[in-house]
Amino acid sequence: MSDEPLHVGVVLGGVAPEHEVSVISALQAAAALDHDQYVPVPIYIAKDGTWYTGRALLDVEQYRDLDALLADAVPVALVPTPHGYLELLEDREAGALKHLVRPPLRRRIDVMLLGLHGGPGENGSVQGLCETFNVPYTSAGVFGSALGMDKVMSKRVCQGAGIPVVDFVSFREDEWAYQEEQALDRCEEEIGYPLVVKPARCGSSIGIGRVKDRASLDAAIEDAFRYDDKVVVEAAVEELREINCSVLGDAHDATPSVLEEPVPSDDDEVLTFQDKYMRDDGEAAKEGGAKNAGSSPGGMASQDRIVPARLSDDRTEQIREIAVRIFHLFECAGVVRIDFMIDESQASSGQLYFNEINTIPGSFSFYLWEPSGVPFDELLDRLVTIARRRHREQNGRVQTYDVNLLAEKSLRGLKADEPGG
Repeated sequence: MSDEPLHVGVVLGGVAPEHEVSVISALQAAAALDHDQYVPVPIYIAKDGTWYTGRALLDVEQYRDLDALLADAVPVALVPTPHGYLELLEDREAGALKHLVRPPLRRRIDVMLLGLHGGPGENGSVQGLCETFNVPYTSAGVFGSALGMDKVMSKRVCQGAGIPVVDFVSFREDEWAYQEEQALDRCEEEIGYPLVVKPARCGSSIGIGRVKDRASLDAAIEDAFRYDDKVVVEAAVEELREINCSVLGDAHDATPSVLEEPVPSDDDEVLTFQDKYMRDDGEAAKEGGAKNAGSSPGGMASQDRIVPARLSDDRTEQIREIAVRIFHLFECAGVVRIDFMIDESQASSGQLYFNEINTIPGSFSFYLWEPSGVPFDELLDRLVTIARRRHREQNGRVQTYDVNLLAEKSLRGLKADEPGG
């Protein structure tokens, strides 16, 4: 690496229900970056879709008064260059008049560190923007991001690869409207209670409900449709152990982390948004658990969890091997977290199921990498290195075909016959 620090665009916020979760994850990463090698440049996507930058956006305390924060922030647009980096250019039309007394802000961005969760930030849309603008970015590509964001398609891909998933059905909103009774019948006949209802393309346990009867199933599906136009209804694992594994790498090489077992609160049968993000940092971990807040408390790091998960060596290795297999199956890159379920019931004999993949996991799963021997700053360094390597490889391929179809000679063969010709 050259002596000149790389300017890292830390992208956070987004037009998604997980907006605040993204702010936490991204600011944790910005604080953990090695500032001798990297200059973090915040790129905040507000809930109305406006993009901003400004040093104050790196201070989580400033988000307590969002109106004041954005009044001082600088609206920006992304400007591609032919050199493999972006420029942030101040958007004077969207900005406040007080900014007109100085020249327009212009900042170089060498790599985009995507800290977005859910919505356009994790479903491949922002990844596609980065590829269109030819700038390195730290996450799975468009395909893996879109596939991983959709719980229904993720399950089907794993099924096709022989990786077990629980029984499930899915509905689009137009398949549910005015056909609710038939849809409820299908859930009861094909799966049976208890059931878990989820928006198909939402994370952080938002919109998830566990149900045991028809009335609550109806209500849970209606609630899930508030967040997405596709809903998945799946069999609930009654004697459930949730086991998660992070994977770091790309198509060349991928490494699994230690395993974790998240611990829901006593009143919840499934992990909730509150379990994941709103625990009191001072709350004691469950017996035998580890509060792995590491160097950046909050976010997913504040959730109670057992690390490493108490599993046999053989079961641990099995899960880690399947996690790497899924990573490659989804053509992932960067760091992901893959969530599994174990059915501990006597009838199931410990059956393992794929649950979902998070292509931009909360807190970048640093709490799984620190006990794996990879500190947070090193994890981020690897993400940037992977992003830049993928970018170089892509730019080393043929991008255009050297023929001008618009030259006069070529156009003669493309023109439609003119009337009377």
